[in-house]
Parts: sequence; structure tokens; C-alpha cells
Amino acid sequence: MDHTIKVGGAAGQGLQTVGGFLARVFARSGYHVFAFQDYESRVRGGHNFYQLRFSDLRVLAPRRPVDILVALDRESVDLHAGELVADGFVVYDPSELKRTFESDRFVAVPFGEIAERNGGDRVMSNTAASGAVLGMLGMSPDLLDVVVEDAFAAKPGVIEANRRVARAGWDYGGSNCPRCAFRPAPRDTAKLLVEGNQAVALAAIASGCRFYSGYPMTPTTGILDFMAMHAERHEIVVEQAEDEISAINMVLGASYAGLRSMTSTSGGGFALMVEGLSLAGMTETPLVIVLGQRPGPATGLPTRTEQADLLFALFAGHGEVPRVVFAPGNPGQAMRLVNKAFDLTEKYQVPAIVLTDQHLADSSWSLDGIDPGSFTWRDYRLRGDAFGSLEEYRRHAFTSDGVSPMAVPGDAPHLVVTDSDEHDESGHLTEDAVIRRRMVEKRYHLKLPNISAEISPPELYGSDRPDLLLVGWGSSYGVMKEAVEHLSATRDAAMLHFSELQPFPGESMGWYVDLMRGAGEAICVENNAGGRFARLLRMETGYTFRRSILKYDGRPFTVEELLEEIDGHPG
Repeated sequence: MDHTIKVGGAAGQGLQTVGGFLARVFARSGYHVFAFQDYESRVRGGHNFYQLRFSDLRVLAPRRPVDILVALDRESVDLHAGELVADGFVVYDPSELKRTFESDRFVAVPFGEIAERNGGDRVMSNTAASGAVLGMLGMSPDLLDVVVEDAFAAKPGVIEANRRVARAGWDYGGSNCPRCAFRPAPRDTAKLLVEGNQAVALAAIASGCRFYSGYPMTPTTGILDFMAMHAERHEIVVEQAEDEISAINMVLGASYAGLRSMTSTSGGGFALMVEGLSLAGMTETPLVIVLGQRPGPATGLPTRTEQADLLFALFAGHGEVPRVVFAPGNPGQAMRLVNKAFDLTEKYQVPAIVLTDQHLADSSWSLDGIDPGSFTWRDYRLRGDAFGSLEEYRRHAFTSDGVSPMAVPGDAPHLVVTDSDEHDESGHLTEDAVIRRRMVEKRYHLKLPNISAEISPPELYGSDRPDLLLVGWGSSYGVMKEAVEHLSATRDAAMLHFSELQPFPGESMGWYVDLMRGAGEAICVENNAGGRFARLLRMETGYTFRRSILKYDGRPFTVEELLEEIDGHPG
């Protein structure tokens, strides 16, 4: 069982409400869920859709065929009715679309009328639509009651009305769709439904983040929202800065003062943060940046997805700034890698960048659960009694591994001095050539080998002797994995996915390069036009892909689209 529901409409019509209700009901019913959004950069109007896929088996990526289209406007019918499977159908409100369709593939449901009659307000028509779809599917409405209660917890006065509307929609949908053949199997083990941005924010909180500053910028605004919502409960200072320059400098100040700190942005905002990134490198101040990619240059497509900022993240900054760069492919990886970023940035006193993109940030996956014990939180700073009888403190003292003792100003019995100019061990400005050489070696050559030893190799899924090998990074994880599962029925296929990119995986890479060279065909899969990861791999290993599949229209790959490209028949 594997079904896709698409909810289409204009911005402001509440299609995310319908899709979100359904996705949460399916997850709580025990189904595996994957959901993503496609929306324009406007508050009202335009054409948007929310697409969710639910199955009794694991799902990781979008598919092209649609089983049920919930059309909130006429444009949704025009654009998406052709995507329906043979027995699929369109659900619509005739009064909203200003017409009635005679085809038996169209199911008319008066969402607005149901809302007014049972809730007293047409604005609840989205609740009616959610109930109607669940009724057509023959699913119990009980969980919808729970989801409605959760959704309107901040407005308890409208909960009961929305429950009545949801039930009425369920009754109507179940009674007026005799040809509905979809009957999901009963499930009973509830799952969590987690967005990519939520996973990043959850991991930051679990990693001890106590200061967050950012400027709202798609697609990472959801991180700012989540941190602000939970700030009081977890004693986090959350600041909406006036711009990205202020945001990164606030984070650097908070980190210098002893707090684990984070900011998030997209490409244009990261461009403004680059000077602060170099400052973190020079002062050896821990710093976590979440860089959510979207299509550029300039404003580009602000609500779409792309993987074009990889090399920017790896090499941005004046001077030589060692850094850690991670690129998770799903919420589970996002939580693990954000936690690792917080650990390594403080342990080695280098900036850490977590690369996401709009597809990962705004999509939702079902998870069996989150293990609180999987998060690491070690405090690497000298605090209070840790100084012992230390008679002298030098913030940038030379050490065998390049990592100097890091004290907290005000908590230390000594001054904590650093400088954006080159400095000596005590943090004071110097232009001495010998000290300059030693400081560069300390910050760069001494730290990197130890950081590299903590970088995990890529994940191999499928055959270890493939005749077809898909290679990718970041959010391509899910679609590549599903493509491999499909292809493995007829051939030896595998996926090689990279999520830890800087320092580049070292000692084990020889085996993986041999794997790529020995494969019948190795294909690099990326959401950009220039093959950014293919360039990085060639630079680091000397391996050159003979073939790449690149998508750069601002939309993610569907499983069918990737399979068609692999077979040489673009969709």
C-alpha cells in the first residue's frame, strides 16, 4: 500500500492546514509518511501545493503519480488532474471552483457549506476537507479529533466547532464516494512526524544551545520560529537580528561569553556572515551556522530548492579558516549531525556549518521515535574550579594538538583576551613573523588531523559490487535510496551518500574510490547545474564521474524522474 495525496490551491487558502492535518493523522495511525511543500514567494495568490505520501512501508521521497487531488481552486485541476493514477480522483468544492464536473473521477464536497452549517464559520472549510478525505479512505475519525485539538491548542474556543466540522466532513466523504477504492490497512503504532527545520532545532536544544540569533530568511525561518516557541521552557535567549551581520556577531559574542550558540540563514544571508566566519576562525570561537540552500544567484527562487552552495560553504572566508561542514539527508541525520557540529565546534574551536536546503527544511518524515540518550553534550570550557591553581592563563596558548584552554570571561580568575588581528598566546596583537607562523600552524595544521579522525565515511546502501552506483550528498538521500530499492529487483545497484564533507573523509576513501571505479556505471546525482559535489570529489580523490544527473529547476527529484534519467529517458 503506497498512496499519494496532493492538496493544491493559492497561498492563503489553507492548503497546508489540510495537508498537515492528514499527514499527522496518518503518522499517528502508524503509517510511514513523507510530505513536502511547493510554494511561491507571496502571501496570497499564486499556485502552491502540499503533497504527502503514506505507506505501510518506509517512504523517503516524493513520487509523481497522485491518488487523490484535493483541489481548492480551478488552477489545481488544470495543473494536476493529469497526474492522477487510473483509479484516482479529484475532491473539490463546487462553490469554490464555480463549476461542477460531471466525470466520476471528480467528487464534489461542499467544504464551505459543511463548515458554516456545523461550525458557524466558512474559514473552517479546510477542517471539513480533511475530514472528507479521511472519510473517503474509510479511516477512523478519532485521531482527527486529537489532531484538531493539538492544532488549535492555543485557541481552545474553536476546538469543539472544528471537531464538529471534521466529523461532518468525514460523514459526507464516507457517504458520497461509492467508487473510492482506497482502504488503508489498520495500523496501531503511532509515529512522530518531524520537519527538517524542526529536527535541526530539536538537536540544537538537546545539544545545549542557549543562544540563538537569526534574521528570517527562507528556508530556515522555521528554525527561528521553533527556537522562539521553546525559548522560555529551555532557558534559551532568542534574538531576531536586524540583519545577518548582526546575527553572526551576536552569536560570536554569546559564544565568547560561554554559551553554546547558533545562527541560521540562506545563501544571501551567509554572504553577509562571511566576515564573521573568518573572525570566528581567527579568535577560535565556537560557532554553528545552519545554511539552508535555495536557488540563486541573488534572490533567485526564494521558496524553491537547490544544492548549489556546497563550495561556497567549504571555502568562504578570507584567509585559511578550518571548519567542519555537514550535509544531512533526512531528519535523523540532521539531529545527529547538528549534535556533532555542536560537539566538534567547541572541542576544536573551529566554525561548524550544517548545510540543508528547502527540500529538507520544509519536508516532513515519520520517525519511530527520538532517543534522548543519543545526544552528546560535553562542556569543553574551563569554568570555576577547573582553573585550580593555574597562575597564568593564555587564551591562545600553543599546545601539541592546537587546541588552547578556553575560559569563560568573568568566570575565570584571569583575563580572557583575544583579537581579530594576529595575536600572541595571550591574545594581544602581534606582527612577529615567528609567532604568525606558529599560530597558522596551530589553527590549521595541528587541528585538522584530529578533526579528520572524527569524520565518518559515506553511507553505502545496496550491493558492495554494483553494476550501477548512485553517488550524492545532502537531501538526495531519500530519492537515491528509493531508486536503488526499485532497481535492485533487476540489477546490482547501490547508493553512496556523503553527509560529512569537511574535512573530507580520509583514510577509508581509497576503498570507496575503488568501489566507484569498479562499478559498471557510477552516476553523481545533484540538485545543481555545475556538479558541485562531483568537482569536490575530483579535487579530493582524483576520481572523475563520466556521468551526472543534474536538476536545477528549483524542484526536488521524484522517484520516477530519477529512474527515467538513469534509464536515459528524461521525464
